[in-house]
Amino acid sequence: RGMSLLAPSLLRPLPKFSSPQTNKISTRAPTPTHRKVTAITCQMDGLMDSLQKASVSFPKPDGHFSYGTAGFREKADLLPSTVFRCGVIAALRAIHTGAATGLMVTASHNPEADNGVKLADPSGGMLAMSWEAYANKIANVASDTGLCAMVKELIELEKIDLQQKGSVQVFLGRDTRQSSPGLAAAAAAGIAAVGVLMVDLQLVTTPQLHFLVRACNRGEPHDEEAYYASLVRGYLALTAADASAATPLLLDAANGVGGPKWAALAAALRQAGRSGLAGAEVRNNGDGQLNHHVGADFVQKEQKPPNSVAFPQDESRKCVSLDGDADRLVYYTPTATGLTLLDGDKIAALLAAYIAELLHCLPDGDALKRASVGVVQTAYANGASTAFLTGTLKLATEVTPTGVKHLHKAAENFDIGIYFEANGHGTVLFKDSFMDAVKAACAALPPNPTKGSAEAALVALRALGEVVNQAVGDALSGVLVVEAVLAHREWGLADWAALYTDLPSRQLKVKVADRSVIETMNAETQVKSPAALQPLIDQAVAGYESGRSFVRPSGTEDVVRVYAEATTQEKADELALTVARHVHRVAGGIGPEP
Repeated sequence: RGMSLLAPSLLRPLPKFSSPQTNKISTRAPTPTHRKVTAITCQMDGLMDSLQKASVSFPKPDGHFSYGTAGFREKADLLPSTVFRCGVIAALRAIHTGAATGLMVTASHNPEADNGVKLADPSGGMLAMSWEAYANKIANVASDTGLCAMVKELIELEKIDLQQKGSVQVFLGRDTRQSSPGLAAAAAAGIAAVGVLMVDLQLVTTPQLHFLVRACNRGEPHDEEAYYASLVRGYLALTAADASAATPLLLDAANGVGGPKWAALAAALRQAGRSGLAGAEVRNNGDGQLNHHVGADFVQKEQKPPNSVAFPQDESRKCVSLDGDADRLVYYTPTATGLTLLDGDKIAALLAAYIAELLHCLPDGDALKRASVGVVQTAYANGASTAFLTGTLKLATEVTPTGVKHLHKAAENFDIGIYFEANGHGTVLFKDSFMDAVKAACAALPPNPTKGSAEAALVALRALGEVVNQAVGDALSGVLVVEAVLAHREWGLADWAALYTDLPSRQLKVKVADRSVIETMNAETQVKSPAALQPLIDQAVAGYESGRSFVRPSGTEDVVRVYAEATTQEKADELALTVARHVHRVAGGIGPEP
């Protein structure tokens, strides 16, 4: 299923060679070229032997595995073979690029019974899309012999020099799921079968792994302490004039890895003299089920507080929820009817407005003031947020398909690229050339610049480059930068929420037999097939003022996701339900109609 979207088969017939003549004996000494060919042949034979022996312990189960927007995800007991093979891919990718890569065992915000694997490229970003087809093919080949043949062909297609395997490494991390240690062992076996060094980070957040891969390849310190040092250093610089402005925070750790890692970050903050934020009250800190009615995904999708956070006891509290692997965050405060939510759209708006303010403070003749700034969104971005960014802030916006890999790539086109999905996954990217210019300007500045001055703006821009994870969206980093901006403005959540008023929205899921029957276009804002579906959506939307709706196949499960917004919550709910019923009827829905 879905194979038509992949690159041409890796299993093209290999060239046939004639049998060597055995009746002639050469007396010539081996040439350097001959010795190199012999070495390469020995390396390949050794790898095939090692891979054949190791893969026997990880037989592929029935079923098809798909590398989606966030890697492979499935029930944990189905994944050992896939994770083993991803270890092989991560090692080969490291050899091919001559740099460190990463492999993270996690299913992020999925239920605890699930698990998954994400691959990190040398940049610290997601696996190159050109290699996703390889990952799909290798994960789904049925036999050990077929696996070896496919890996051999990948090596030949990409011209991977196996003699370089001793100079690279793969960083391996995992989340808190009970299945993660066993799956990490499978990944380690795949890496070892190729003969590449493995750096076992053990329990880390997904953003920490991406950060460390990037830092390693940039020749920067790349251990967990270096990660905390960078975040704290940037936070200290951002809050130098607002050191005592932090207000109490309630943090929902989703019973995941974010809890213990927040504790480590809080210890570093205390040591640096920022005890206010370090004193955040942490709930859902491993004392319940991972991601079950807790975490950023639950809060954003259900628009209600997580377990252990409720009205009226937590009324007016400033709350933030992380997700299971701490790469998403959303802010909120409980209310009598649910909550006031500040999601990824609001985070993007807050940071975009702050950065625009900093650039405005620079002198008119400063080239840095003319930096290109853009905000990248998906179709899930609330229409009111787009209107604020383009109308009030006068910033460029761009819409991409769902998935961090698409947003990240688009954000790289700007000097300062801001992207946050509505679910709270995002970051701010600074081009190296821009940040180098900022650092050069800061080198000549006197200490302790006046708040609101051009000098203070330069220091803040430099600090943002340290506190904001430049590799991928990071909830711990996100908490620090949001808290710094709120302290700078002396704002509470109500002030932040007042930037603009969201249009009420609703998201639903429709179970279908095969999600691949839905094909989208125009950055997932319209349905290409089935052809009958988009006219039905258009007809439904036409009946609502400021109505908007779209559907897209999930990247992780056999469901179709429905999004709708309108002028009132009741109307948004009605529109979402109408569109969900159309999907169920036209796209092969399973079970009762919504």
